[in-house]
Order: sequence, then C-alpha cells, then structure tokens
Amino acid sequence: MTKATRRQDRLTAYAFIAPQLAGTVAFVLVPLVLVFWYSLHEWNVLANTFTFTGADNYRQLADDPNVPKVLLATLFFSAGLVVVNLSLALLLAVLLNQKLRGTTVFRVLFFSPVVVSLVAWTIVWRFMLQDNGGINAFLDAAGVDGPNWLRSGGTAMAAVIVVQVIKNVGLNMVLFLAALQGVPQELYEAARTDGANAWTVFRRITLPLISPTILLTSIITVVGSLQVFAQIAVLTEGGPGTSTTVLVYYLYQQAFQFHAFGYGATLSVLLFLIVLALTLFQWQLRKRWVFHES
Repeated sequence: MTKATRRQDRLTAYAFIAPQLAGTVAFVLVPLVLVFWYSLHEWNVLANTFTFTGADNYRQLADDPNVPKVLLATLFFSAGLVVVNLSLALLLAVLLNQKLRGTTVFRVLFFSPVVVSLVAWTIVWRFMLQDNGGINAFLDAAGVDGPNWLRSGGTAMAAVIVVQVIKNVGLNMVLFLAALQGVPQELYEAARTDGANAWTVFRRITLPLISPTILLTSIITVVGSLQVFAQIAVLTEGGPGTSTTVLVYYLYQQAFQFHAFGYGATLSVLLFLIVLALTLFQWQLRKRWVFHES
C-alpha cells in the first residue's frame, strides 16, 4: 500500500466519522460545558439577569434540606426499577426461549408497550390507578378495598415502578432472548449428559454466556431509571409530599417552576456525576463477572 493510498484511506475514515463526531460535540460536549457554566451563575429569566455567583449554587445544594429526600426517593425508584425490570425480563426471555407454541404472540404482547407513546401509556395508567379507577373497581368486585394508589407514599412509589417496568421490560426481554438463542446447544447437551440439573445448567452455562448482555441491559436500565421524568410528572407530580420526587423531577421544579435556572443547572451537574460514577462502576465490574473479560 502506497503512502498516498494510506492517506486517502485515513481521509475516508475521517469523513465517515465526522458526522458522528460533530453530533457528539454539538449535542453532548457543548451542552455539558454550558450546563457547568450556567451552574456558576444566577439566571433570572423574568428579570433578564445573568449574574456570576461562583460556587453559591453548590453551597445551596449542600444546604438544601430536600436534596437528601430526593436522593433517597431516586435510590428507591432506581433500585426497584432495575431489580424488577432485569429479573422479569430475564424470566420472560427464558420462558419464551422454550420453543413452545404461541411464543410469537407472547413476544409481541410483551414488546408492544415499548412502542406505545409514553405519555399516552402513563395517562391510561393514571386513570386506572385512581381511587375510583379500573384497578380498584376490579378489586371492589372481588370484595377487596383497594388503596388510593397514587396518593399514599408507599403505594405511589410502587405504582410508578410497576408502570415503568411494564412499559420497558419488553426491550430487555428481546435483548436477553437474542443472547439466549446465541448460546451453543452443544453445551446444554453435554451438561445434561453429565447429569447437571436445570438450575446448574442455567447458573454454570447460561448466565456466564449471556453476561455481556446482562452488563449492557443493566447499564441501559440504570441510566434510564435516573432520567425518568414524564411518568412522575403525569402520575404523581412528585407527591404525595416528596415521596416520588426523583432527582430529574426536582431539577425540573427548580428550573422551570421556580425559575432558578442556575440551581437547576447545578442539579444537572449532580445528576451527570451520579450517572457517570454508576456507569464507570458497572464497567469496572465487568472484569469480575462478564464472560471472556480479564
């Protein structure tokens, strides 16, 4: 290969990656820098003032009595969503991988909520979860007095988690199903020949071989759980009290309801740091439990 040919190949490669690089700079790196810059200012849109305040917003963040409650609600929501979503998605994928009749219908049934409009989906569930909604009407017909799901702290958080799990579990299910279908059948046959039971086969063969997909889905689900906004806004508006006020919704309240854009940008920086730390932590763990990693 001549020097001119190598130069042409490099230019061609740069031309292919240029749109992606430009998009990353314009829509990721520049907004990140601007958010940090805004967090150092007090921006009053109504008064049209933009004043440099240094670290005042970060001191306000440290002294804000609502932040611990918000972080605790975020922790409960994210932990519940990740555990239930991944567990249910893996269970459904294993069941749908059994080559039984009618599995195609169930695949469509479980995946269909993923493509439904998020706001429409959440509005329907809000009507169903009201005190006189469809779920309590069904329970009343069975002689059970259902709670006011969205107006009690414990049930409100559980309801939001369940609605979000049902909405997105189909995506992880499809990813797990694709990973399960890529496991060599010869390994299962050899394990059965050696007398291994179903649980041993699943633990020793299936889980290690689909561990890269488990890593992918866990990262996607964790990051997604920290960015949930529409469901909270439509179902509970952060209530009752602050029981379902997760960090993204609290950020929205500060920036767009109270017009404290500088403090809202500070909360955005906090959210970015949390997502970054959790992603790096999960990525480091891959060396311990992801198959073929060292």
